[in-house]
Amino acid sequence: MTTTIRSVQVSQANAPLRVVDLPQPSPGRRQVRIAVEACGICRSDADMVHGVFGDGPFPLTPGHEIAGRIDLLGDDVEGWKLGDRVAVGWFGGNDGRCQACREGDAIDCVNLQVPGLAYPGGYAESTVVPASALARIPDELTFVEAAPMGCAGVTVFNALRRTSAWPGDLVAIVGLGGLGHLAVQFASKMGFDTVAIDRGAQKAATARQLGARHYIDSAVQDVAVALRALGGAKVVLATVPSPAAMTQAIDGLRPLGELVVIGVSADKIEVSPLQLIAGQKTLRGHASGTSEEVEETLRFAAQSGVRAITEESPLEDAPQAFGKMLAGTVRFRGVLTPASS
Repeated sequence: MTTTIRSVQVSQANAPLRVVDLPQPSPGRRQVRIAVEACGICRSDADMVHGVFGDGPFPLTPGHEIAGRIDLLGDDVEGWKLGDRVAVGWFGGNDGRCQACREGDAIDCVNLQVPGLAYPGGYAESTVVPASALARIPDELTFVEAAPMGCAGVTVFNALRRTSAWPGDLVAIVGLGGLGHLAVQFASKMGFDTVAIDRGAQKAATARQLGARHYIDSAVQDVAVALRALGGAKVVLATVPSPAAMTQAIDGLRPLGELVVIGVSADKIEVSPLQLIAGQKTLRGHASGTSEEVEETLRFAAQSGVRAITEESPLEDAPQAFGKMLAGTVRFRGVLTPASS
């Protein structure tokens, strides 16, 4: 019987990733153990490694885009069985007691459990998670396809479906990266008149292959002018951590339009009260999604054909794959495959 697992460990903030042997974890009450088949490499993992979320908990194991099979049940787990195909994302559990939870807003729980921070994440052969964090993976999706949906996928899917846009409305996606390439696909499959915005004419073909009907090259075009020429955007979804790019898009909104921000940055978006008052525009942020919403995202992806474009790496190559993500040389989403290492 296996008593140790291969896992990635980071000893302290900004320390390198190391692949080590650690004791095999066992689930407690209302927890399950997952044999990890795939785990996405997200830029938020880098924030954990770099100590952005504070001094602890080091040593840590990153990874909050987990897909695998349940291989051990803890006590008092209901509704799940051994072998179930499951995903766990940024939402890794909640307290159920705080005001946000009591109001049905679990993603804003003051004690939100994020894999990698609250407990060891998915850069490992197995991990233990609360049963409340689990989302079922449809048979149509592979583990590699499912893993990025736990954070990147649910974030853009939720952000789009909670806007005021209706099918046929002009919806613009700022950025064609790990989040943006999924957002363009979801927007197209939801029936929006989809615009992709990025730098470089060479990205136009990719944007259209993903489902965009229009492409705006922000390196040579005035984004606001180009959006107004298309009638104005009902929604602009900003997926890149560039406040300057967000600022450029505000004046491209039509009356009652929304700028929805999911690209994380500590820098400020420049917007005047007049810009928001004229046309009664809205500027707001959007978080990720609960386990139930991850499951809804997975179902929609299975039905519609939305898929993350991924680069796979075995667990032993986690340091190199993580470095490629930091350098921006991964095409869209990196995924670790512990089971095949």
